[in-house]
Amino acid sequence: MEWTFCCWNNCCMLTVSPLSFSLAGPTGAQAAEFGHLPDNITVLEGESVILRCKIDEEVTHKAWLNRSNILFTGTDKWSLDSRVSLVNNNNSDFSIKIEQVMVADEGPYTCSFQAKNQPRTAHVYLIVQVPARIVNISQDKSVNEGDDVNLFCLAVGRPEPTVTWKDFRYGLMSEGEFLEITEIKRHQAEDFECITNNGVAPPDTHRVKVTVNYPPVITDVKNMPAQLGKTAILRCEAMAVPTASFEWYRDDRRPVESDNTLKIKNEKTRSLLLFTNVTEKHFGNYTCFASNRLGASNANMLLFRPGAVYGGAASLNGRLSGVGLWICLSISVLMKV
Repeated sequence: MEWTFCCWNNCCMLTVSPLSFSLAGPTGAQAAEFGHLPDNITVLEGESVILRCKIDEEVTHKAWLNRSNILFTGTDKWSLDSRVSLVNNNNSDFSIKIEQVMVADEGPYTCSFQAKNQPRTAHVYLIVQVPARIVNISQDKSVNEGDDVNLFCLAVGRPEPTVTWKDFRYGLMSEGEFLEITEIKRHQAEDFECITNNGVAPPDTHRVKVTVNYPPVITDVKNMPAQLGKTAILRCEAMAVPTASFEWYRDDRRPVESDNTLKIKNEKTRSLLLFTNVTEKHFGNYTCFASNRLGASNANMLLFRPGAVYGGAASLNGRLSGVGLWICLSISVLMKV
């Protein structure tokens, strides 16, 4: 390939000739020195670079070009770009500096000089790299168990970055911008991290939290022996998302209400019946009812006098409607009788 341009009184023919460069870091800028072997110079977007043309013979004219655009002819600046400046201009060094390098600066650069009435050229290709970064990603999601979940993570960079999804609970990795979870289960609720990397800078990461909603499941129920005049506790624990609301009922289907001998204490995942002074009226069958907007679950348990014979045992029931709860309570009463 040959380029022709007029940079002084005579017209110079640019021809491809060997070059080489070595890298240094003067004043925080990367530098390229040209000589014998063709190569590239790589710089990060936003950094500065010095293109240093070494001259070892008598030179009458010299110029710097970017593609077909003349940047400098000797000390005369032709470029209108304020980021481009002349660093050195002497018998051995003809160098320019580009500050705050942009992607648009990528491309071929040529140092051309006239020595002993012969045109000489040196070439380099400037490569501008951009660290990988995430530009768009899914927001945190709240879904119901059994739903399909689709997450996306879009990234840019030069060279083209890779995108990987990682879940923190199991450490599983998935390649690609999109992550699909079919019929998600409650145990899959966690943070998912998008990682993008192109080797230019440390990876860019961002997390997406996926919440899985499911109806209450009562996990622990025990019958409780109690002595008159002593304290006792009935516990009802339920796992649910959103958090379950709790209600207590007696064997005659009456809602349990707090008084000076009985208190209800609701915590995040459980409800407690606290008996501060057990009396005869407290003995009997109690039902814990846990519910959220997705469903409900109930469980029966007995508060009984030690040594007393009672029928049935504490039991857990699946999701029940209001009618089912009353049926359950009625059966419990009949069993006790």
